Amino acid sequence: MTLFINLIRNLLGLIIVILDVITRGSKLKRTKEAQAQVEQELKNLSLYQFFACPFCIKTRRAMYKLNLPIAKRNASQGHYREELLREGGKVQTPCLRIEEGGKVTWLYESSEIIQYLKQRFS
Repeated sequence: MTLFINLIRNLLGLIIVILDVITRGSKLKRTKEAQAQVEQELKNLSLYQFFACPFCIKTRRAMYKLNLPIAKRNASQGHYREELLREGGKVQTPCLRIEEGGKVTWLYESSEIIQYLKQRFS
């Protein structure tokens, strides 16, 4: 039964990913200099995510529209999952890891992540 549920979940996730790619729209345009400055700031951010999670897709879609190539970490299994649990406190995605001034903040919830990104980079 669990295998069947996982199969359905993954299939639905794949359909959502495909629809996202097809309907994504265009990226925010910046000058080369401005984009380079943004990308420099993005080096302190990383998104812990599951590929087919609808909330992760929502977050990645916002990142695309804002033209924010943030490093993505697959938290499905392995090192990044353990890191998310150990340092963030729970395995929940999406989760944005923000490093500022030597301090690390773990921001959960897609709506909060998108709001943070819009305020900081729009």
